[in-house]
Amino acid sequence: MFDHVKFGVSDYAASKAFYLKALEPLGVAVIAEGTTPAQGAELSPEGKASLCLYQTEEKPAHLHLAFTAENRQQVDAFYRGALAAGGKDNGAPGLRPRYHANYYAAFVLDPDGHNIEMVCHKPEA
Repeated sequence: MFDHVKFGVSDYAASKAFYLKALEPLGVAVIAEGTTPAQGAELSPEGKASLCLYQTEEKPAHLHLAFTAENRQQVDAFYRGALAAGGKDNGAPGLRPRYHANYYAAFVLDPDGHNIEMVCHKPEA
């Protein structure tokens, strides 16, 4: 739904590693990177919206990013990858019927405490 989202992080290397691993199920890779952490990196699956990170000393406000998964297996893989990359559990994969009957999501906190979600709106295959 977006073209790109850009935000500052307190530990560029840790955040870049976290997002690359957590979003691996979506085919995310570094598509552009500056020569310094302050210039940051652009992460994206080929031809899709981008997530741009850069090193900053500023304390960014908390952020909630939700990524669309094509299936529930991608949600599960996101959760495992995010935890393996140092993320903190903020809601294991599962249905969230308070949103709608097929809202299958997982939530993790990234290295800066941002709430990162992956959600599949489709019924189980």
